[in-house]
Amino acid sequence: MCVPKRGIHELSTRNGWKSMKRRIFFALLTLSILSLALFSCAPRESTTGVSAGAAGNEIRVGEYGSLTGSTATFGQSTHNGIVLALDEVNAAGGINGRPIRLFTEDDQSKPEEAANVVQKLISQNRVVAVLGEVASSRSLAAAPICQENRIPMLTPSSTNPQVTQIGDYIFRACFIDPYQGESLARFAIEELKVRRAAILTDVKNDYSVGLAKFFKEAFNKMGGQVVGEQSYSEGDSDFKGQLTALRASNPDVIFVPGYYTEVGQIAIQTRDLGMTMPMLGGDGWESPKLLEIGGKALNGSYYSNHYSPDDPDPVVRTFVDKYRERFGANPDSLAALGYDSMKILAEAMTRAKEIDSTLIRDELARTANFKGVTGTITMGPDRNPIKSIVILEIRDGQITKRTEMHPPGMAPPPAAAGAPQTTTGEVTPGSPAPVTETASTPPSPVATP
Repeated sequence: MCVPKRGIHELSTRNGWKSMKRRIFFALLTLSILSLALFSCAPRESTTGVSAGAAGNEIRVGEYGSLTGSTATFGQSTHNGIVLALDEVNAAGGINGRPIRLFTEDDQSKPEEAANVVQKLISQNRVVAVLGEVASSRSLAAAPICQENRIPMLTPSSTNPQVTQIGDYIFRACFIDPYQGESLARFAIEELKVRRAAILTDVKNDYSVGLAKFFKEAFNKMGGQVVGEQSYSEGDSDFKGQLTALRASNPDVIFVPGYYTEVGQIAIQTRDLGMTMPMLGGDGWESPKLLEIGGKALNGSYYSNHYSPDDPDPVVRTFVDKYRERFGANPDSLAALGYDSMKILAEAMTRAKEIDSTLIRDELARTANFKGVTGTITMGPDRNPIKSIVILEIRDGQITKRTEMHPPGMAPPPAAAGAPQTTTGEVTPGSPAPVTETASTPPSPVATP
């Protein structure tokens, strides 16, 4: 059969393409086999937890917090403290010569977003440990994810006791609410000499609900009486109905275990109604915005906290000076706890035989006598630190340290030069006697709006 020349050319071209396709196929197959071989020989994650090896020389640490949203100052202050500590650790050589790289995520002050960003930190950024959150409701949303993935989580300031009960990978750097609630109740009974208390609780806030419960139990047990209880929800702005009801119960003190975002307005409306009794609160009051919102209406009020920036302790003074120089502001307790958290985690990493999440967890559990800005910290068997609590007083637009309380078995630190004389006792949930360290300011049970 005779084939035209054009047909021969087309056939040759077609056969050439077939041959080329076969060569490409076998080349790709060879590359795939080589890739599989290399992958099988690559280092894998540790069987006891996540290793930092895949990240190269850097050690990856995650942070999640409320950088925006309703409690943005909480997250911003905490982040500043963490960054200050991180830079100090890296400037000193990092962890056995390896730098720490921080991955920070904004949870927008929302529990559901906290869970999302922590999942991202673990699955995408492959962090070996997580710092956060400030708010207990957001820590409760994210902690189960860390526990499930065996990633140690150290919350700087979530005080609800349920946070660390989630599992053995969850730690905190702050005191817990049973201790805080009882300390505040004892302060009200023994320092302010009050017997009738009213409580105004944020029912959408795990922190507020828990602290109110512990305060009420302790206050009643110590001989006081809770004569009225009302509630509100985060984001509310009108509290006069609840306050009018509480006024009718004739309390000596109003306990408001909420966040600064509402506390300032509550104080203003309390004074507008002619209620002059002192207000009492927890560490959720702590924010540079508190006095900006509440102003003189907060005079004669008190709240518990983790430290005082006026403390003469050299560790505190050095931290305050460095923070002011870098950020141009006084560090609140959230900044101090963020700083301590990063330093506690860095020490645990340094002690660990290798950068492995479970080994880091083990060393966090062994933390003892850590000298931090917020006090000397020893991690208890429940992963809650044994440490002191401070009561602050608001007067004439200033916040100053009023007293300090210590858990059983912890001796008060020696007074620094220029510090006021103190008395000592013990405070703990169910304990009959307080450990207090009291400044020389006389009691002021009545507010002066």
